[in-house]
Amino acid sequence: MAPLESLSIIIPVYNEQQNIPLLYKAVVSALQPLKNVWEIIFVDDGSEDDSLKEMEIVAAQDHDHVRVIELRRNFGQTAAIAAGFDYAKGDIVIPMDADLQNDPSDIPLLLQKIEEGYDVVSGWRKNREDPFLTRTLPSLIANWLISAVTGEHLHDYGCTLKAYRREVINGFRLYGEMHRFIPVYAASVGARITEVVVHHHPRRFGKAKYGLERTLKVILDLFTVKFLSSYADKPIYLFGGSGLLFFLISGIMLLFLFIRRIFYSISPFDSPLFVTSLMFMIFGFQSILMGLIAELLMRTYHESQGKPTYLVKKVVNGSEDIHPTEQP
Repeated sequence: MAPLESLSIIIPVYNEQQNIPLLYKAVVSALQPLKNVWEIIFVDDGSEDDSLKEMEIVAAQDHDHVRVIELRRNFGQTAAIAAGFDYAKGDIVIPMDADLQNDPSDIPLLLQKIEEGYDVVSGWRKNREDPFLTRTLPSLIANWLISAVTGEHLHDYGCTLKAYRREVINGFRLYGEMHRFIPVYAASVGARITEVVVHHHPRRFGKAKYGLERTLKVILDLFTVKFLSSYADKPIYLFGGSGLLFFLISGIMLLFLFIRRIFYSISPFDSPLFVTSLMFMIFGFQSILMGLIAELLMRTYHESQGKPTYLVKKVVNGSEDIHPTEQP
């Protein structure tokens, strides 16, 4: 029988002092019945109240299971989650919010799906306990937009409570509001993803840290995610495709002007379409050149750091050691 996988619970914290003791007890209650080795990592994201003190009290009481990481200032939820990932030792990593709106009792449900063979299990707050206009509606719009653009259809990208196998979250860095896009990154390396309905509770203490402005940041980050997930390895497909489209538009305009010149004796130089067609042709050249430059940068990135262009899940009847191709 394979050994049980270890768990790391990542909890980013910003001004949640009243929630910390209750959250710790709830997480422990959910994890104690499990046979897995587990740890809880609190990441203090520059809290201005006594959250850090409450976390240190919990850590002093439970040396074996609790660690606290204090960031020097408030870097944001994504950076705090990234710090937790970097310090986590578990084979399975589960981030969750510190505001008690995520329910720790749902953790075994996520693990059950992991045991079924999934690499990512995403929580779905089907019945949200948040204000509709300021929180739920923007979230619904963002989830629809992300699913439409990325092709990875989830109901609730914004739910922090998710479970990840360690191997599918290695190899990329998180910026901005990109923690919600981790399933998209995981899907790009072949991860099996599923979704489960989880509980969602109204906030009892403190106040929400985010408003409508967060939705705008998510939309901007979506452009980056789409590029990295679809075109990072072959940027020429994006820029070159755009360049060919510009050439096609330019060619259609020039063909129209040529036909008009032949059949109606109208000079093409008197039409603004001639200048417009030349502009589209220049845009096409520039776009293709940008694609070639991006290709060179990407090849330099992979080769200078020894990064492979593939990821191996497992090797059957053979060693996992690789033998680099000999260069002539």
